[in-house]
Amino acid sequence: MIATPSGASDTTPEQALTAATPEVVDQVALARLYGEPLFALPQDLYIPPDALEVFLEAFEGPLDLLLYLIRKQNFNILDIPMVAVTKQYLAYVDEIRSRNLELAAEYLLMAAMLIEIKSRMLLPPKKTADGEEAEDPRAELVRRLMEYEQMKLAAARINALPQHGRDFLKASVYIEQSLQPRFPDVHIVDLQEAWRDILKRAKLVQHHKITREELSVREHMSLVLKKLQGRKFIEFEQLFDPSQGVPVLVVTFIALLELGKETLIEITQAEAFAPIYVRLAYQPA
Repeated sequence: MIATPSGASDTTPEQALTAATPEVVDQVALARLYGEPLFALPQDLYIPPDALEVFLEAFEGPLDLLLYLIRKQNFNILDIPMVAVTKQYLAYVDEIRSRNLELAAEYLLMAAMLIEIKSRMLLPPKKTADGEEAEDPRAELVRRLMEYEQMKLAAARINALPQHGRDFLKASVYIEQSLQPRFPDVHIVDLQEAWRDILKRAKLVQHHKITREELSVREHMSLVLKKLQGRKFIEFEQLFDPSQGVPVLVVTFIALLELGKETLIEITQAEAFAPIYVRLAYQPA
């Protein structure tokens, strides 16, 4: 508040709030701390009061907490005093609810189960249809606690065993002179596959050489005339020798065409589809 010369307070609440606010651009807060606006960055390290918490007792779940309460006070697990255990359990749950609501959700489920068991124990027991007494409301909880305790003791025994890296280390000595190169083992199948791969690549780069064979049509024309000389007719197929190869057959056929063109031979056929005969052309004396 700002005092006037006359000692009276003429400052309104809005003016007082404006006067208490630091002069920043557009009155925009950088952040909020516990709901209060922060208009300037802190000059030193700020640690909230609840930044450091020390937990003297850490539990892995509701069953772990319940088993701890029973064993700590030497209660008989087959005859659990539900009033005392439920009271202590709820006190712990109230403590963690104020700090971690998500963590407390799992514990609240067990708390509801304890309250239900406690309520059922207050009611008079009901007999079953067979006349037998009803099962103890604590039976299911006792079974789960005993199973959990067995697993916890088994885990503790396993953890007590010597572990590599925690309790002992393997000795290792590096002697460079004694080291010998170890080559991988090669099986016969690997060699076969490598050989097949080489053959495939060889086929891709193989060379095919084509040679030129010079054949004379005139020479084969003379050979055909020699075969026809002294014979009246000769069958067309007998003029060709397949054993000499395709090029010779082609040249022989061309030679026959040239001889027919020059009317030196006659190619005759008695009827359709009949054998074809070749003879020397008739020349008058």
